[in-house]
Amino acid sequence: MQADRFNKHTFMAFASPLADLPARLSGLILEFKLPDWLLHELQDKLVLLLNHVLGQEPAALERLRRQQGRCVQLSWREYRLQWLITPAGLLERAAADAEADLRLHVNEASPVALLQGLVKGEKPAMRIDGDVMLAADINWLVDHVRWDMEEDLSRVFGDATAHHMAAFFKRIASAMREFVAK
Repeated sequence: MQADRFNKHTFMAFASPLADLPARLSGLILEFKLPDWLLHELQDKLVLLLNHVLGQEPAALERLRRQQGRCVQLSWREYRLQWLITPAGLLERAAADAEADLRLHVNEASPVALLQGLVKGEKPAMRIDGDVMLAADINWLVDHVRWDMEEDLSRVFGDATAHHMAAFFKRIASAMREFVAK
C-alpha cells in the first residue's frame, strides 16, 4: 500500500514537469536570438536550396517566370524573409527595404506547435496580403513541388547507397512525426 502511494506520487512529480515541456521549450527557443550575420547566411543557404528544388521542376520555373521582378515576404514573429523572383524563375534574397508584392505571415506563435504541424505535413495558418495571382502561384508551388532527395544523393553516392540513405531519413522523419503526435 505504501509502495503504491510512493509510485503514484513519484509518477505525478515526474509527469508534472513533462506536461509543460512544450511551453518551456517554446519559451527557450523564443528567447534565443541568432546573430544577424548567421541569419543572413542561413537565408542565403535557404535560397540556394529552394532554387535547387525549383530548378528540378520546369512547371515551377515557368510559373515564377511570369512573376519576375515581384517580391514575396514570409514572416514569423519578428523574423522576415524576402525573395525577389528573377527572370529565370528562380529566387534571390531581396533587400530588407524592398516593397513586398505578397506578404505571408505565419500566425502560429509557438515554435513547437509550428514544428508539430509542419512535421505532420500541415500548412500553418497564415495571414496573406497582396497580389492574388502571385499568391495562387506560390500556393501551387507549395502543393506540387517536392525535393527528390534520393535523386540528389544518388548523384553523389550512387543509386544503392542513396536508396538506403533516403530510407533511413524517411524512418527518422516517421519517428519524429510519431513523437510529435504524442
